[in-house]
Amino acid sequence: MDWTVRPASAVDAERLALVGGATFLETFAGVLDGRAIVDHCRREHSHAAYEAYLGAGGQAWLAETCHGSAPVGFSLVGETHLPGCTPDGSDIELKRIYTLSRFHGTGMGAELMKQAILHAEQRGYRRILLGVYAGNARARAFYARQDFIQIADRKFRVGEREYDDVVLARQLRTE
Repeated sequence: MDWTVRPASAVDAERLALVGGATFLETFAGVLDGRAIVDHCRREHSHAAYEAYLGAGGQAWLAETCHGSAPVGFSLVGETHLPGCTPDGSDIELKRIYTLSRFHGTGMGAELMKQAILHAEQRGYRRILLGVYAGNARARAFYARQDFIQIADRKFRVGEREYDDVVLARQLRTE
C-alpha cells in the first residue's frame, strides 16, 4: 500500500478540488460533452465548492501517496436531499468518493468508504445514500460490493443535458 488516508479539513479544499475535477474528467471524457465537463468541474469541483461543503458541516477523508503526499482520492459526506431520503434527518449522503484510476483495485475506495460509514454510524445515522450515473457500471459494482441497494432514480444535469442517475442506500449499524 503506497497511500494513506487521513481526515481532511478546509485547508485541504484545493487538494479535494484537484482530485474531484481530475476524476470527473477521467470518468466522463468521451461519455459527456467535453465543454459541459469543463464547466461542471469549474463549478462543482472548485476550491470554493469544497470549502462550502466542509463549512456546512461536511466531512472528508483524503487519500495521499506515502511518498510526496500527492492527493489521489477522497470521500466526502454531508447533508442529503436525494430522492428517497427520510425527512427525519436520519440519512447522510456520500457526496463524493473518487480515486484516480491508477489506484483502482488497491483497496483505497474501500478504505475511503469505511471512513465515511464509520463517521455516519458514530453520529447515529441509519442510512448512507449516494447518487451515481446509471451507466457507470464500475462504480455501481463497487457500491453493490459495499452493500448498497437502489432506492430511487433521479436526473442529473451536466451542461444542457440530463442524465439518468440511480440513488443507492446502505443500512448502517445502529447501537
